[in-house]
This record gives sequence, structure tokens and C-alpha cells, in this order.
Amino acid sequence: MNLIRSESALVWFRRDLRVDDHAALSHALRDYRKVYCLFVFDTEILEALPRRDDRRVEFIRESLVELDRGLDELSRGAGGAGSGLTVLHGAARDLVAATAFELEVDAVLCNRDYEPSAIERDADVAERLRTRGVRFIQFKDQVIFEKSEVLTQSGTPFTVFTPYKRAWLKALETQPPTPFPVAPRAAALAPGAGGGVPALQALGFEPTNLSELALPCGMSGGRRLLEDFRGRIDHYKVARDFPARKGVSYLSTHLRFGTISIRRLVSEALGAGSEGGDTWLSELIWRDFYEQILWHHPHVVERSFRSAFDRVEWVTDPAGFAAWCEARTGYPIVDAAMRQINQTGYMHNRLRMIVASFLTKDLGIHWRSGERYFAEHLNDFDLAANNGGWQWAASTGCDAQPWFRIFNPVTQSERFDPRGGFIRRYLPELANVPDRFIHAPWTMSPVDQSAARCRIGSDYPLPIVDHAEARKRTLERFEVVRADGQDAV
Repeated sequence: MNLIRSESALVWFRRDLRVDDHAALSHALRDYRKVYCLFVFDTEILEALPRRDDRRVEFIRESLVELDRGLDELSRGAGGAGSGLTVLHGAARDLVAATAFELEVDAVLCNRDYEPSAIERDADVAERLRTRGVRFIQFKDQVIFEKSEVLTQSGTPFTVFTPYKRAWLKALETQPPTPFPVAPRAAALAPGAGGGVPALQALGFEPTNLSELALPCGMSGGRRLLEDFRGRIDHYKVARDFPARKGVSYLSTHLRFGTISIRRLVSEALGAGSEGGDTWLSELIWRDFYEQILWHHPHVVERSFRSAFDRVEWVTDPAGFAAWCEARTGYPIVDAAMRQINQTGYMHNRLRMIVASFLTKDLGIHWRSGERYFAEHLNDFDLAANNGGWQWAASTGCDAQPWFRIFNPVTQSERFDPRGGFIRRYLPELANVPDRFIHAPWTMSPVDQSAARCRIGSDYPLPIVDHAEARKRTLERFEVVRADGQDAV
């Protein structure tokens, strides 16, 4: 019995740059005789980027080269005539519909995106296609559970992580992550059009230092990092908090752009059978949690998750914000972390919490400022996770214990970088500072500073704020919320 129901389809790749375990591609190959593949460098996104040397654009470009080659190999391996990826540059809402009409396909298939701007764009594309009788079909792919698949017993969305995690794990018992096969029908893949993947300069961008970083691109890069992490996963629970150690997976950028599937990573975590694997699984569940928060509460993009926290009076401090951005706060762990993100586009997760707490709790600056800075600089920027993380740190989001959590940058540094290895890597001006002073170098005497060849206030800045005093001001700032209690959304 022939199960193929239609002649041709167009698969629109977005944040799913791989040929294996791909929901939209799998369904297209199963249901259509001929399948075209498309990626659009969307100018609505690219033109909003503040810099022309954006590592993410280069990561996407290099990953597309491998994707294009992978599609061709997949087709030929299945007995087909070869395939390829059509790569266009322009407004996606225009080019997807135009390409579908030019190819005269019956449907456009893609994997669902949960960001508000993407939802609006996809609705526009769907309507344009509908006017010409072309179907627009979306699939769940970048998360394990989406929308309202995991709800409370009363049928409402979860707003606290721990009970969500319990329900998520229970749902997984009856719906384990199952990969989407692609290879069996890959002969249906059709050749791409155009001149292949354009160079960065053709897109209006310049090469970055991406090739110098320990971030391999594409599907092969994701597999390489996963293989490396597989040998370290059992130690993840402890090692993940120490930025000087190789303790995390470094797969976040690959998850962001879908060069590796979330289903494969969840299966790896479950298969580890260790505390480390269980802890890593929790981090993957956080991704789903924040995606469903964004889906059910899109107002978080502009406002606090809980409305009461919109009444917090944040500080306007351009000089303080500039010092934070430029790694001049005088707190080594904060400055080293900011140097890391500025130089590499990556920041260790523990450090993200520390610098976010410092900006919002020590400097009293609105979380939106830090969120935007991360959005501009992080290779793995994801709206849901970035927003959720910043609101967690600022105590305006999904948290049962809000304003009481104020990280002390010195004690955090002492605990998670005890010998200052991470600090010295990114702050070479502190290279000769003894361990006992590395977390608070302003406590060195003039003699100690001379011996360390580091004059505080000259070679390295004095702290721009006193943490103890800042903590008091933060508690006062949140009094307006404390008085009213935590309002419902």
C-alpha cells in the first residue's frame, strides 16, 4: 500500500540544522514523493544585530555547509540522484512563500518555534500559503514536551520548576523520546537551487574568532562534543559549578541551532544511570520549562513574570552598566566572566548567575539591560532560557524565594574558583596575586600589591560598589513587593 499522499513538499530549516532525527524532514520524506530543502538568512533578524562580526551568523553559515553536504550524501546513500540545500538571503516571510509557489509544492513543513516574533512570522507565512492552496505544517522538534502537554492536576501551566520537573518525568514514562527516522526515504530529496551557501561577506558580515574557539560547528561538531562529554557526564553534578574545570557539556549552542537533537541528549542523560546524568537531565528539563513559560506567558519578553515586580524601582546608572559590560567592576569573578563572554561569546552557567545577580542586586540595574547584553553576545542565545535565567537572578520570575537570594561575588568566587584559575585566565593583570587575595584584591596592602605587580585602582580597578551596602539597598528596593506579597501573574 502506497502511503505517500502528495507529490512535493518544501522543508524549511530554521533552528534544526541537521539531517538526522529531524521531525519535519522525517514527515516530509514519509509523506511526499519529492522533498526540497530551504534555509533563509532572514534579514528581519540579521539587520537587527548590532555587530557585523557576529559569531552566531558564522556558526550558522559553517553548519549549513555541512548540512548541504549531508543532505546530498543522504540522498545518494539511499539511491537518489543527490540533493542539496537552497539557501536564500532576504525576508523569510516573503521568500518561503515565493519559493513554495515557484516549486509548486503541496506543502511547506517546518519545526515549531515558540518565540512571539517567530509565531507572528509563521502565521503570516501560513496565511500567504493558504491563499494559494499550499499547506503549512509544523511539528514539535526542539523540545520534549511543548505548549500544554505538561500541566498541573488542575489543568493549568506550571510556574515553579520542581513540580514541573516531577510531572515532566512522569509524562516521559509513557512518552519516551523517540527519534524521527530520515534515511529510509532519503531518495526523495530533490536538488537545491542557487549557488550553495553564501559567504559571510555576501551576507554583510565579517569572519570572527570562531575558528580559534573550542566550539566546533555543525552536526559533526555536536557529535564530537557529545562524545567528549560522555566520558565526563558521571562527574557533572559536582564539576558543572567550577568554571576552571572542564565540567559541562558545551553543547548549548548546538542545542540552540539544532545541530544535535534534544531527544538524543535526553536519551544520553537517561542512559548514563548516574547522579551526573540525572543532574544534566534536570538542566535539559529547564529548557522545556522556560519554553512553556514563554508560550503561556509571552508578556515576560517585556515585563516581569509576576506583575508585582514591575513596581520595583531600578537604578539608572550608565557608568555602572558600562563598567559591568567592560569588566571593570573591581570584582574579579564578575570581570573574568564578562571578559569570557566578550572574548568568546560563551559564559559558564554558574558565572551567568553571578554576573546577573551583581548587575541587578549590587548595581540595582534593570534585568532587561543585562538580558539584552547577553542576547547580543551569547553564542547560545535563546530567548526563553535567557529571559528565564535573568528573571530568576533578578527575583522577578518563576521562583518561590525571590528577593532573599543575593549572591555575594566574593564568597561565590571563593567557593567556585578557589585557586583563582579561571580568574587568572581572563584577568592576566591579576596573574601574580596570591590565592588569599585573588577574590578580593583590594584587600592587599601596598607591599602586597607591589609584590604582585598589580596596583589596585590603576592596574586593576577598585570595587565600584560595596556589596554589603548594595544588599541592604536591594532589600529596600523590593519592599514594595514584600508589602503586597507575590502577586499572581
